[in-house]
Amino acid sequence: MPVPVSKASLPLDNKLLASLPRDDFDRLLPHLSTITLQQGVVLTEAGDEVDQILFPHYGMLSLLAVLRDGKAIETATVGREGVVGAMAGLGLYKSLVRVVVQMPVSVSKISASHFRTVAANSDPIRSLCIRYNEVLLSQARVTAACNALHSIEARFCRWLLQSADRAASDTVALTQEFLAEMLGVRRTSVTEVASKVQAAGAITYSRGVIKILDRPALMRMSCECYETLLDQSATLA
Repeated sequence: MPVPVSKASLPLDNKLLASLPRDDFDRLLPHLSTITLQQGVVLTEAGDEVDQILFPHYGMLSLLAVLRDGKAIETATVGREGVVGAMAGLGLYKSLVRVVVQMPVSVSKISASHFRTVAANSDPIRSLCIRYNEVLLSQARVTAACNALHSIEARFCRWLLQSADRAASDTVALTQEFLAEMLGVRRTSVTEVASKVQAAGAITYSRGVIKILDRPALMRMSCECYETLLDQSATLA
């Protein structure tokens, strides 16, 4: 369940909110509240109407495409650089993905109705909605190509690098079950790959906690998609 936190957790910890002109940020501020969410919480299912826009301060949210048989695979991740649900600022909007808390997260949230009202009178906020939607679409395209063309080992390393970036830490707490779902593979495959990457000295992995020991080595074992995603995000930011 969401847990209210103190106002010491400032909305300006989110890079998108911090990028807004002060007048536009001040229009949003009275409608923002801050909560923390625990790992594994499902915030939105595909097909749900988006009624809250979320601006993470830390941690990570995963966006998953859900198939008819119930299987799901991650298409994008969002941390303090981004926002989830922003397109609701341009009109009523239904989610096309499942949104899950991948790592414990603190977010500033605002109701879609308040966000639309403010966005209607703010070019910078409307631009934010469109611009970040392009970032998510770009992530989804690269991730789809990566899942289709690259080995599980390379994808695993790419995903760990992304997760560490979002967490701003070289230590991330992730179970094998969670990793398997994010990558769309069997748990046994995650076990084999994690053991191989650990044997190479790039990580340690014990009791659901992964620590990156050698980031350059992990980057060498990753595919080019990690750097492609960084480059595209910088271009679209």
